[in-house]
Amino acid sequence: MAEYKKINENQLVIVDGMIDWVRVVDKNNMVMYANKKMKEDFGEEIVGKRCYDVFCQKSKCDYCISSITMEHGSIMKKQSTIGDNTYMVVSSPLVDEDGEIMGSVEVFRDITTEIELTKKISEKNKKMSDDINFAKNMQIRMLPPKGMYNGVNIDYLYESSEGLSGDFFDVFKIDDDNTGIYICDVVGHGVSASLLTVFVRQSLRTIAKGHTLINSIMKELHKTFLSLNLDYDKYFSVFFGIYNKKTCEFQYVNAGHNSEPILLEKDGSVAKLMAKGYPIANIFDNVQYDVNTLKLHVGDRIFFYTDGITEAANEEGLQYGAERIINIIKNDKNILENLKSSLDDYCKDHKDDYALLMVEIL
Repeated sequence: MAEYKKINENQLVIVDGMIDWVRVVDKNNMVMYANKKMKEDFGEEIVGKRCYDVFCQKSKCDYCISSITMEHGSIMKKQSTIGDNTYMVVSSPLVDEDGEIMGSVEVFRDITTEIELTKKISEKNKKMSDDINFAKNMQIRMLPPKGMYNGVNIDYLYESSEGLSGDFFDVFKIDDDNTGIYICDVVGHGVSASLLTVFVRQSLRTIAKGHTLINSIMKELHKTFLSLNLDYDKYFSVFFGIYNKKTCEFQYVNAGHNSEPILLEKDGSVAKLMAKGYPIANIFDNVQYDVNTLKLHVGDRIFFYTDGITEAANEEGLQYGAERIINIIKNDKNILENLKSSLDDYCKDHKDDYALLMVEIL
């Protein structure tokens, strides 16, 4: 021990002031030195004991990092449970004047609090993840069922980039003759965006029930949104239309939705439903939209989509664009399946939500 003190005289002053346990173990597992903190907690007599006796063990650890340190001269780490606490143990080689390894310096740092905090954070993260998955499933369940619906047949693609999506669409019955159809894109992603999609769904279904004056519906939607008193960076675009199965007329407005729906007529001709208007945001006190009317026929199809498709970029940064959608639609065979396959091949990593709703007139 005198030799050790001579070699490490300066270091002894440092380790005696440490709040961690520090001890030196020789090649025979004997404790050559213990700092002040360790002696206070285990007693002065621990020097001269075998390392495992200090912790009331019958033999040395199955994984003895000090033995590895003294054999190879490497710094080793491990977690060890002592009593009710967990410690990070670091073993470093102790070298004599001739450069020979004479022992191992072991530092025991109590990480019980950190372990418990990590466990709590992990539990909270799991709960948050479970909650998000539940909300995602609820959001998917709120989508209209695929198939025939009050004069139309619907099918769709729907993907979210962060579990919860800011893209949403709905098809709902207004009355016996009229069906409301819309697609919306809420700014941002995640929880806040998904909550706004719920707001749009519930508001439009309530406001439009039994009413077919589109501008009045949109004005009320805007008014309801303003009442939420959200920040200016919260807003959404929506393309909303009403289809009358008796007259086969489709009236529509565009509230800032920059992805114009595509009409595929039964004869194969393709056209975009062009319309302009401001998004639903609290920077506008009042809104007014131009209402367009389109005569549809049995077999015609309208494709509503969000910019998560058109703005999907490949490895060169080139966007997918609307023309690729139109080319696949023109092919008129397995459209949704071919579109998804094309999009997945073009963009390996979707960074945005996307949705595409196909509505066929019956």
